[in-house]
Amino acid sequence: MFKLSDPEKTAHVQVALPRTRAEALAVRMEEEIIRAGMAPGDWVGTLDEIRAQTGLARATVSEAVRLLRERGILEIRPGRGGGLFIAPPNPVVRLRHTLLTVRDTPATVLDAIALREALEELINRDAARHRSQTDIADLKRLLSGLQRALKTPEAFMRANWALHERIAEISPNVMASAVYKGTLGYLSSSSAEFRTDDPAADGYWSGRYRIHEALVRAIINGNENAVVEAVRQHNTAV
Repeated sequence: MFKLSDPEKTAHVQVALPRTRAEALAVRMEEEIIRAGMAPGDWVGTLDEIRAQTGLARATVSEAVRLLRERGILEIRPGRGGGLFIAPPNPVVRLRHTLLTVRDTPATVLDAIALREALEELINRDAARHRSQTDIADLKRLLSGLQRALKTPEAFMRANWALHERIAEISPNVMASAVYKGTLGYLSSSSAEFRTDDPAADGYWSGRYRIHEALVRAIINGNENAVVEAVRQHNTAV
């Protein structure tokens, strides 16, 4: 079984934006899997063993494992000799691993931003073409969460990542969606802390909210011209 590194000694795990304990554990486990060079089919261990290593509650460990299963990183095999294993590879996992392994390369944050911006129009136009009533309801809910988080920059950014990830999930272009969500994950874990004593800060966050509001409205209405304009504003109003 792989051993989880001490997070205080792990260079990659320096996340400015607060995560839940389960999310933080999922990040640690994924990075340790990559660092250890584990291959599909390798045995990771059991929930109880991970709980013993981390000292975290069973519910927290179970949620972290659920997140890793959803990302296609782990699979559970029942019965004797069962437990947690590295899942068979798929394009989404390879893309995520590529992004995680370039974190120490110079200018990767700028590279990730450029890649994300290059995909914004494709992802959002796809969302306008293919959104369902369920998608619309989710986007409205996430936009409301973004508005509620206006006074707290860290919470606003978490809500922002969640909104963009949900938009990407609407796209039928699996590869583009995977790359886009990979850049979101990279940027969310590489974001710097935000100053809250800047007198212009309130205007900045309010402006960002209005841009996202226009983007969501354009997607809901299926208005691709409005999507393109909202994306232009989103990418330039930094």
